[in-house]
Amino acid sequence: MALMHTFVLFIHGAGAGACAADRLLADSLQRALGADYEVLCPQMPDEDDASYPAWKAEIDLRLATTKAPVALVGHSVGGSVLLKYLCDEQPSRQIAGLFVIAAPYWGASEFWSWDEAALPADAAARLAGDWPLIFYQSRDDEVVPFAHLSMYAAKLPRATIREFAGLGHQFNNDLTEVAADIKKA
Repeated sequence: MALMHTFVLFIHGAGAGACAADRLLADSLQRALGADYEVLCPQMPDEDDASYPAWKAEIDLRLATTKAPVALVGHSVGGSVLLKYLCDEQPSRQIAGLFVIAAPYWGASEFWSWDEAALPADAAARLAGDWPLIFYQSRDDEVVPFAHLSMYAAKLPRATIREFAGLGHQFNNDLTEVAADIKKA
């Protein structure tokens, strides 16, 4: 009998070089999770100029080719895209949890505005479920303001919020804490 793996779909951030930088995070996650998990970190289309419909299509494709259950992990823009995706879609695969790392909150200000990926007003109802919804952010994030975490906490009261210090936007390329939460899911 074959061992059933839990798949982890890791969606990287946006901007030049984001996929390469975030592969270090995905590799850290794979090491911390071990052989019972398979972390998939696909190159998202046009990382320099992210398009929600293009990223959504890639997520659809990846979910269609994996076996349940699937833990969804998103870093930065990847986290906000996964949140929006789960508001828009009912995946055919069982979701083992959504783990969002240093995600921007779209609509927080004029600078932080991306209408395609903004959460709908009823996001809390759309993201209801018995799977974990956990946010992670470091107080010293040099890319996404730490205040965005409290905006998510207010919008999604069922979410677990994990605050850190000294990890920056890239969490020092160490997702041990995220792996521990995935293992509990």
